[in-house]
Amino acid sequence: MQKNYKPHPNSFKNTFCVFYEVLPEAIEGLKKQFESKAGSSYYYSTEGMYRISNHWGRLANSKWRLIPMEPETTSKYKIGFAKWDGFYPDNATDELYYLEMDYAKNTVSYQHKNNPNYNQQAVLRTSLATTKRIKQIRNLIELSSWAKHFDCDDIGLLRKLIIDELINTNKSLEEIKREVAEKLES
Repeated sequence: MQKNYKPHPNSFKNTFCVFYEVLPEAIEGLKKQFESKAGSSYYYSTEGMYRISNHWGRLANSKWRLIPMEPETTSKYKIGFAKWDGFYPDNATDELYYLEMDYAKNTVSYQHKNNPNYNQQAVLRTSLATTKRIKQIRNLIELSSWAKHFDCDDIGLLRKLIIDELINTNKSLEEIKREVAEKLES
């Protein structure tokens, strides 16, 4: 029989966390301990939290992201697991977030500075500044018209040069583009 593990009710307010999708077998034998008004179910263990939900991202006053399995499951409801030490504090004023670019998948995501994988090179930003940089990077990934102003046929190289600077500096996008154009001309 499962011993009930119950975290403090306010433990998850204003937190950032990355959950990893797991298969339904992971919660076999566990008792549902909470169900939100939005229909998400929560199962607690001594190792961490399991959450079954059809919505991830911004949740009330927290930011919880799900990393899907590969290949991705077809279910609308996903089961995510996060260890207790993976919940980090969140607020709108502190510089808590940095960006990570996955060039193989052509995706950008944000991570918390308390993440043990933080390389100490990416610039830390507030939530709002992080959101603005993500939008700029996604535009660079999805659009190509901006590249016609450069003397370079390799748009992949251009994207990498600009995105790396957006992640690792506080320079403006215009400043970065100007510097990259000057490097390519010399």
